[in-house]
Amino acid sequence: MNKNSLVWGAVGVLFVALVVWLIVTPGKPGKLDAFATCIKDSGATFYGAFWCPHCQATKGLFGRSAKLLPYLECSTPDGKSQLPICTEAKIEGYPTWEFKDGSRLTGELSLATIAEKTSCELPQ
Repeated sequence: MNKNSLVWGAVGVLFVALVVWLIVTPGKPGKLDAFATCIKDSGATFYGAFWCPHCQATKGLFGRSAKLLPYLECSTPDGKSQLPICTEAKIEGYPTWEFKDGSRLTGELSLATIAEKTSCELPQ
């Protein structure tokens, strides 16, 4: 077997593994699905921007469950302006969390703080 065949064989195996991972992994529930759903059901809103590292870090805390958060994108696609929905809501920094009682917190929040503000149980 020559070197070229080995390389292509390895690429083929990696490709098959990637396809299997893409098929199996996205359907699995995240560890914080129930928590993220409770946050959404609590009436909270998470305002952010795709280019905001603090917003990405906040989503990262939730892992696969981030897709269930009540997230509103505030940035225009070019990253230079704010969408009207966020301007009208007077969002001045990212991330901003707005809670059912009308209070707001800006910046990276801990899961414990979000749990306290939403009355959602944080899984152990």
